[in-house]
Amino acid sequence: MRLFGYFRSSTSYRLRIALNLKGLAFENIPVNLVTGENKDAAFTARNPFGSLPMLEAGGRDRAQSMALLEWLDEAYPEPALLPRDIEARYTVRELTYGIATEIHAINNLPVLRYLKDPLGHTQDEIDTWYRHWLARTLKPVEARLAQLKTGDFLHGDAPGLFEVVLIPQLANARRFDYDLSDSPHLTRIETACLALPAFINAHPDNQIDSPERGQT
Repeated sequence: MRLFGYFRSSTSYRLRIALNLKGLAFENIPVNLVTGENKDAAFTARNPFGSLPMLEAGGRDRAQSMALLEWLDEAYPEPALLPRDIEARYTVRELTYGIATEIHAINNLPVLRYLKDPLGHTQDEIDTWYRHWLARTLKPVEARLAQLKTGDFLHGDAPGLFEVVLIPQLANARRFDYDLSDSPHLTRIETACLALPAFINAHPDNQIDSPERGQT
């Protein structure tokens, strides 16, 4: 398998975590989102969305992170990202898709760039926008976790699909100085996940294209 991604891309981060949890070996191929390498003709010929991540696996190029996560769980069912119980699966999906569709869809890099140019918003205004949409979804997710009386993970004693999608978004929240002090359930899950090798190895700072690794 080859994973085409960018160190700071939250959707690439999702896939790195999931592949690590599944114990699947993969080659990490950096694609620079900032310089627009993902829009080059050679890349879009393989992935018409021009998006990251792209996973080269099973004889084809696969795009769209949520579809990729479902494919991984079907192609490599153990350990499972989704619980077997139908109600537990619903709960995982409710919270996971809330984050994936309500936060990421409106706060991704193309949206933020459009706010700056051509719409002309300042960086402070863009940061305020980002935190507004974080709060709109993270607050009800925190409330739902409180209702469920969750432990270190949403379901059971191991991370799954919810944690795979949550942790990259919380990393973004911290980058944009979002206040998580009133989110004890979210931060408890975050702490538990970030202690695990699958999450440590997937962290943006530990990627070959991260400036933290001495590369640009």
